[in-house]
Amino acid sequence: MLQSIIDRRLAGKNKSIGNRERFLRRYKDKIREAVRRAVDGRGIRDMERGEDIHIPRKDISEPVFHHGQGGVREIVHPGNREYVRGDRIERPKGGDGRGGGSQASDSGEGEDDFVFHLSKEEFMQVFFEDLALPHLVRTQLADVPEWKSQRAGFTSDGTPNNLHVLRSMRGAIGRRIAIVSGSRRELRELQAQLAELQRFPEGHEHEITELEREIEALRQRVARVPYLDPIDLRFRNRIRVPVPTSKAVMFCLMDVSGSMDEARKDLAKRFFILLYLFLTRHYERIDIVFIRHHTQAQEVDEQNFFHATETGGTVVSSALVLMEEIIRSRYRPGEWNIYGAQASDGDNWHHDSGRCRELLNDKLLPLCRYYAYVQVAEEEQNLWEEYSQLLETHRHFAIRKATEVSQIYPVFRDLFKKEGAPAVA
Repeated sequence: MLQSIIDRRLAGKNKSIGNRERFLRRYKDKIREAVRRAVDGRGIRDMERGEDIHIPRKDISEPVFHHGQGGVREIVHPGNREYVRGDRIERPKGGDGRGGGSQASDSGEGEDDFVFHLSKEEFMQVFFEDLALPHLVRTQLADVPEWKSQRAGFTSDGTPNNLHVLRSMRGAIGRRIAIVSGSRRELRELQAQLAELQRFPEGHEHEITELEREIEALRQRVARVPYLDPIDLRFRNRIRVPVPTSKAVMFCLMDVSGSMDEARKDLAKRFFILLYLFLTRHYERIDIVFIRHHTQAQEVDEQNFFHATETGGTVVSSALVLMEEIIRSRYRPGEWNIYGAQASDGDNWHHDSGRCRELLNDKLLPLCRYYAYVQVAEEEQNLWEEYSQLLETHRHFAIRKATEVSQIYPVFRDLFKKEGAPAVA
C-alpha cells in the first residue's frame, strides 16, 4: 500500500515559507527593479514599509503540454465572406487575441498584472542586498563571539518544524521490514502447505483447520505492527557554533552650520538615516558614533544627531579633530575596522579647508578602511577642491554630490556597493 505524506503546515498569515522563498528567487531581478522604482518615489520616513510588486501575467506564466486535435482540418466558418475552401490564412499579427493585458481593448479578454506584496523585512533585504562596508577585514576578534546555527545530523527529539519526513519514512520502512520479515516468511510457508492440502482435503480436515488458524494469527500479528512509530521520527539537528567576529565602527559627521539651510539638512539627514538603517540591519557588531559640528564639534546620541536645532558658523576641522580623539581613546586601529561618512554643503572658513585636507591625509585616512564625503550643494567650494586632491593618493576615499532627494539613493548605493560590483550611473 502506497501512502503519501503532505506537509500542509502554514507560516504566518497563511503563506507557505518554501513557496514564498522560491518565488522570490525565481523573480529576483523583477522584484529588485520594482523595489528600486518604489524607493525613488518614497520618503525617508516611509522607507521601512512593505510594497506591492506588480509583475505582468505573461512573465510568470509557465509552458504546459496539452493534446491538440491533430490531423489536417479544413473548416469554413458560418458567415465567412472572404475565404473559400483551399485558401491559406495568414497567421494573425501581434497578440494572441486576448486583448492587451491590463490595457483597455474593445474586444477580447485581458489579464491584470500579478500583485505580490513584499513585507517590510523583505523590502529592506532586497534594497540592501548588494551593499556592504568596503574593505572590511578580520581584525582582532570581538570580546563577545557571534554564533551561527549549523546542521549536525539528525536526532530523535525535536519540534514539528524540524521533522525530516523522508528520513522518518525510511526508518519506518526499515523497522517494519526487520520486525515482520520472519512472520511473512513463515506465513508464505504455511500458505503453501495449506494450498497443497486443499488439493486433496480428504482425511486432512483437522490439519487444514489448524493451518488456517495459524495463518490468521500470523496475519493479525503482521497487521499489528504500526505503520509509523514515534521511534521512527527523525528531526533535523542544529547546533550553535562560534564564528569569528569583526569589530567595526562608523563615524557620522554632519555639518549643521548656518549655511546649511533646511533643504540641505534634510538631504544630509536622509543620507545618514539610510546609512543608519543599512548598518543596523547588516551588522550586529558595529558601533556608530554621531558627531555634529558648526564652529565646534560635539559627539551626540542618535536623537540629537537627527533632531537637534543648534547651529552656528563653520569650522569643519573641529569634527575631524574630535573624530581622531575618539579613535585614539576608544577604537584602536589594530582591533577595529574604522569608517567615516561626512555630509556638508562645502562652505567652510577658507583657511580651515586646507587643514581639513591635512587632517584627513596625515591622520584619519591612514586609520580608516573607507571614508566617504557627500556634498549637498552644487557649488564646488574650497572644501570640495581640497578634498579632490586626496582622490589620486587614497583609493579608499570617495566624494560625491547629492543636490536633490532623488540623488540620495543612487549616491548611497554607489558609495557602499559591494567590492567588484559595477558602479551606479
